[in-house]
Amino acid sequence: MTRNLTAPAPVPVHTSLGRVVVTGGAGFLGSHLCEELLARGSEVVCLDNFLTGSPANVAHLMSDPAFHLLRCDVTDYVHVPGDVDVVLHFASPASPVDYLQLPIETLKVGSVGTAHALGLAKEKGARFVLASTSEVYGDPQVHPQPEDYWGHVNPVGPRGVYDEAKRFGEAITTAYRTTHHVNTGIVRIFNTYGPRMRPNDGRAIPTFVRQALAGEPLTIAGDGSQTRSVCYVSDLVEGILAMAASTHPGPVNIGNPTERTILRIAQDVIAATGSDSTIELVPRPVDDPEVRRPDTALARRVLGWSPRVSWDEGLASTVEWFRSVVTVPA
Repeated sequence: MTRNLTAPAPVPVHTSLGRVVVTGGAGFLGSHLCEELLARGSEVVCLDNFLTGSPANVAHLMSDPAFHLLRCDVTDYVHVPGDVDVVLHFASPASPVDYLQLPIETLKVGSVGTAHALGLAKEKGARFVLASTSEVYGDPQVHPQPEDYWGHVNPVGPRGVYDEAKRFGEAITTAYRTTHHVNTGIVRIFNTYGPRMRPNDGRAIPTFVRQALAGEPLTIAGDGSQTRSVCYVSDLVEGILAMAASTHPGPVNIGNPTERTILRIAQDVIAATGSDSTIELVPRPVDDPEVRRPDTALARRVLGWSPRVSWDEGLASTVEWFRSVVTVPA
């Protein structure tokens, strides 16, 4: 089966997707997906082993009769009674802090867990969407990164467990499409931020916000000239659900194409928090990408999607949420 990167036509995104299984549904991204799916009239079965997710992220959804939370490790046998229309596979450690501490678990959920989630979609005749990542591009030598770029990845470096788990996940997803004719789609998610990120998860924006609110120096790896393109979580959810509502196989980049240096992001966080924090340069991690920016032309063309939330607006919302959960020293 040959991928057609120009079809099908865009589909409406604000429609119910029926009964949806979200693996990793109690995580940062998963919880926002569950919330939006319920708002659109879907029934949601949330599967999570709470390794990096938390029941607190979906506690506000528990009173909704259309929401079902099941403690489940998708690397074990996965069974969901009844019909399923869509499987969104988002179970995986996603922060470097997590996958460096949980390398085997990261590889297993990207391989065995993905196989089990695909098996569920095959059994139910459901649409399957894999949460892949911009990390499949590694430290890219093509900029911005289009979907047909194969990447520049170190498979035995410290980040390799996550990068290769997601690359394998893409391969097995494609194999299920071509061999078993499962209706699959792959989204490559670029850096995302917003409420419910863990303050200590190690990624730049939650780290900077936590440090700024505490009046601590903001620690920047290297000289801060490396770039990231950050997307507010509500925009990302819109793109993912547009992909789920389509029949496009992907991969499709979902992210905000506006590029900023890490130094500029830190400076903006200091301004948004009104902090007196200074900036401290620390050694840069091994294989830390120099640049990261999605080419989102395909998402605009086949999904009718592009991000709408400005950096200033998204950052203000994120800081407001962090103020409510982070204890600030007197």
